[in-house]
Amino acid sequence: MGADQRPLAIALMGPTASGKTATAIALARQLGGEIVSVDSALVYRGLEIGSAKPDAAERAQARHHLLDLRDPWQTYSAAEFAADAARAVADILARGRVPILAGGTGLYFRALLQGLSPMPPADPATRAGIAAEAAARGWPALHAELAAVDPAAAARIHATDPQRIQRALEVYRLTGTPISQWQQLPGVDRLPVRTLKLILAPGERAVLHQRIETRFDAMLAAGFLDEVRALRALPSMAAVAAPLDLPAVRAVGYRQAWEYLDGQGSAAEFRDRAIYATRQLAKRQLTWLRGELDARWFDPHVEGAFLAEAVAAFVAR
Repeated sequence: MGADQRPLAIALMGPTASGKTATAIALARQLGGEIVSVDSALVYRGLEIGSAKPDAAERAQARHHLLDLRDPWQTYSAAEFAADAARAVADILARGRVPILAGGTGLYFRALLQGLSPMPPADPATRAGIAAEAAARGWPALHAELAAVDPAAAARIHATDPQRIQRALEVYRLTGTPISQWQQLPGVDRLPVRTLKLILAPGERAVLHQRIETRFDAMLAAGFLDEVRALRALPSMAAVAAPLDLPAVRAVGYRQAWEYLDGQGSAAEFRDRAIYATRQLAKRQLTWLRGELDARWFDPHVEGAFLAEAVAAFVAR
């Protein structure tokens, strides 16, 4: 069998606060690469500080793709991401550069690298009906309905995640088949690249927790609450009846800040809730990453040399 002739790409995965941005920039400079963001918060304009979006200095060091694609009152699906990312990767490869896929959104990585399972398209009338029911009964009630028809999906979807509850119920009502069964079908339109999967994570959970806490305090010092105040003041955001249902506002940290500015709890309680929510996000990300059996794990803060060797060996093959 001949050698794999597909172009190469680097997939840089990891939980929040694990050092992906710095490592991605270093690899881009080393390999002549460009970074494709694989992060569901970074697609939103105005989410800068709280999402740890690469700043102007970081973007000047390496070209970044798929940042600032939507306004915070809009939605963005995994299918849209996969299509946009595939175009970005094709453009990068056409210019003789190396795509570096960097982020922590597992669903986006799966959609891009494995392909999305065939799924019925969105139906506006069905979605509107589900939204009306949610307004009358509440999303927890609809989550309970989902649990009755698709326990597997309900176990993965939190009762406060309206976008995913709505989609799961929509698929079931349109087809009579649970979305969890649709998702088990083989993916299509996989990205045609040879990919080195690298997972960045510290060996000790306590180290990651401390990094999360330190980074969040730095965000507060940089004006995170002022950023959220500015988002709330945008006319299009003010016109949204249920802003906490928006994917952008549900991003970790933003939801807790929004609730605090609504008068829920003290500043200290807000900080504690945001840090706890970020740690829970990291826990979920690590759980997903353990399923990536073909990936190699590194702590970039102590194993940078080994990571560089792994990349060099992959590129040289």
